[in-house]
Amino acid sequence: METRNVIIAVILSVAVVLGYQKFFAPPLPTRQPVAKQPAVTETAPASQDTARGIEPAPVVEKEPPAPDYPVETPLFSATINGRGGVLKSFSLKNYRTSMDKDSGPMQLVDNRPVRDLPLLFSWGIEPDRARIPVLVPVASDRNTLVLSGQMPSGLNYKKTFTFDENSYLFQMRVEVKNTTDTPLQGSPYLSLPGTIHQTKAKNRYLFSGPALLANYGVEQLKVAKLVKKGEKSFTGKITWIAFEDTYFMTAVVPEEMAAGSVRISPDGPAGARLLLYSPAKVLQPGETVAYNFKVFCGPKDMGLLKDADHGLARIIDFGWFGVVARPVLAALKLINKVVHNYGVAIILLTILIKAIFWPITNKGMKSMKKMQKMSPMIAKLKEKYKDDKERQNKEMMQLYKTYKINPLGGCLPMVIQIPVFFALYRVLMMAIELRHAPFALWITDLSAPERLNIGINIPWVGGLPLLTLLMGVSMYLQQKMTPSNPGAGSEMTKYMKFLPVFFTFLFINFASGLVLYFLINNLLSMAQQYFINRAND
Repeated sequence: METRNVIIAVILSVAVVLGYQKFFAPPLPTRQPVAKQPAVTETAPASQDTARGIEPAPVVEKEPPAPDYPVETPLFSATINGRGGVLKSFSLKNYRTSMDKDSGPMQLVDNRPVRDLPLLFSWGIEPDRARIPVLVPVASDRNTLVLSGQMPSGLNYKKTFTFDENSYLFQMRVEVKNTTDTPLQGSPYLSLPGTIHQTKAKNRYLFSGPALLANYGVEQLKVAKLVKKGEKSFTGKITWIAFEDTYFMTAVVPEEMAAGSVRISPDGPAGARLLLYSPAKVLQPGETVAYNFKVFCGPKDMGLLKDADHGLARIIDFGWFGVVARPVLAALKLINKVVHNYGVAIILLTILIKAIFWPITNKGMKSMKKMQKMSPMIAKLKEKYKDDKERQNKEMMQLYKTYKINPLGGCLPMVIQIPVFFALYRVLMMAIELRHAPFALWITDLSAPERLNIGINIPWVGGLPLLTLLMGVSMYLQQKMTPSNPGAGSEMTKYMKFLPVFFTFLFINFASGLVLYFLINNLLSMAQQYFINRAND
């Protein structure tokens, strides 16, 4: 196999992956701040089939909104609504919605009717058909809120929220008591809805939507597929359920659900609802049953999720090369602790990786340089055996053997580095550490495309993507310095010349942190090629 063809295959494979991310993957969602609106609540007749514990379908009525109960910690501000004890708002104090100066804190809960808010709990009937009880505070202190309410059916609900001032993880305990003199049968249900918000940003598009860890495997379901094919169910060991976007997540961990089920159904064109439930049981008169949950509302920070335990860190999916991506991310964070600038950290990490692979790439570049010098001999063989391809290939291999040249020597270093490339690609696209992280000059957000304001609105791109253009130029210069393979056809050589242009357009809307890595890597490769060319001329 000729070296150039292998290199082209590798480059085109990378281009396909990056091109898919740019042109076909769904856009990255951002959650919008909550705007206060009157709540719409539903009520149902008081009668109930107590033998089964199932209430009739509710009658939808407009009622005055129930009281809100605010929660404040150094990390977040939250609001618990009294109707059902649902999570009405949850804003992160250390993260902003956008880079705008007047942008408010990141809001993880959408503005929607009470029935469509997270943590709606019901017993005996699913939340979308159950009447929602009004819960009033029976106890509270700095870190605890206890709400309780009585249903006409005879069920008493008691919800206890316990918050930790230094964590995004909090506890929710739900106690259900049968205050009637008749046994009631039913299952516990907990609802976790979410919505993907479409934005104009087109720079990085990774998974957003419902996810769960069930039976020791992480499942992620695309909302578009749910809308097209309908709901999907999972049964077995449910470790957690979540609704996530690229940088944030809301997750529920059922602490006592060794066996349970989750049903995920579409909720509008861009939303989905996860319904967590477990097998039915009979609640005897006067009996109380308790269900304990842990709830995580916060950033998808690897360290924080590991501290939260329960396998929540597994929601950060770096793909096939996760085993490489995790140490790469750890190294990036470690370097940043020293330099306090993620842009500088990316540069230093690129230099470090280049240094590690320097001996291998050096050998490959030397091999290509030797092959270039053999160009006249290879040309003669091709002319001599132009009508006998089998003999031509045999003679070329004998020539390589005589001069001790490995025809794959130029591409093997690239193949070896592919896992590192894809690991870096995923890290620089997904790491929340780069969100809103500035580098220098006009690059103020390493997770977003860079644009230099030149006072002119350029069609399609807006400002000038200077860093991306520099990357394209560096790729062109590197290509000019790289020895050509005499075995490659003229048509393929022409196609190769267009790769810098193709990659420049491809990278225009990629995260500036990723573009910065490619630029520095190209410059280092050029320097390495310069010294090799000089030593072998």
